[in-house]
Amino acid sequence: MNLQSKITILGLTDTGMVREKNEDSIGFDSSLGLVVLADGMGGHRGGEIASSLTVNSIIDEVQQNMPEVTAGEIDVASGFSLESICIQDAVVAANDLVYKTAEANPEHKGMGTTIVVLQFYNNSFSLAHIGDSRCYRFRSDKFEQITKDHSLLQELIDRGFYTPEEARNSMNKNLVTRALGIDPVVMPDVQEDIVLKNDIYLLCSDGLTDLVEDEDIYLTIKQFSANLEEAAKQLITKANQKGGKDNISVMLCRVDEDFSNKQGWFNKFAAWFD
Repeated sequence: MNLQSKITILGLTDTGMVREKNEDSIGFDSSLGLVVLADGMGGHRGGEIASSLTVNSIIDEVQQNMPEVTAGEIDVASGFSLESICIQDAVVAANDLVYKTAEANPEHKGMGTTIVVLQFYNNSFSLAHIGDSRCYRFRSDKFEQITKDHSLLQELIDRGFYTPEEARNSMNKNLVTRALGIDPVVMPDVQEDIVLKNDIYLLCSDGLTDLVEDEDIYLTIKQFSANLEEAAKQLITKANQKGGKDNISVMLCRVDEDFSNKQGWFNKFAAWFD
């Protein structure tokens, strides 16, 4: 199913006020309902190379393999949908590409990137992530973070050393405990859930969340829910007004229409009686 008319997708990225270059990368395929955001790290252009390679690789892999996925099928071993397995495999392939590229180029050794991949299908989503770039959901006036950071700060929160409020002022920000491209093998966290009409999903790098509090992000999306481009611009402006110390990337996805695979389910049901 072509989702271009079902989901509105908008992405903006900004260098910020301090950095000389933008090491974030974003990309999407509206027809597939695929959204990807990466925040690179590494010296001598390593970060921007890692993030760009990752985003392009994941989009290419999903474009090649998702059309072969049978909607509604479940992977017995993991219990995930085949759509989730497809994006998981795409992230693993991107890790292999970035790692091998770094190994072949000494000046880029150690480069890596965070990654968030959101795939819509059959009134559902699959979400894969590594690192501290995030995905949030705005639904029925409720705003919640869906991903959980792979970071030292999050581990300290989990262990009770910090409250989330205290963590905002911590000096341990930006120390990720998992990244793509650093090690030969890495696995993303994967999750699935249903989507509802008028849901808005936000993918963002830590250049936004380190400076703009969740409450302010929520109020901005609520105010500009009908104009995603303006919402994204406002969020980037708010981060820059607070110093813009890092690159800032924002991707917003609004569910405008039902996109259930009813026909596919009907055909499968009918086949039982053939």
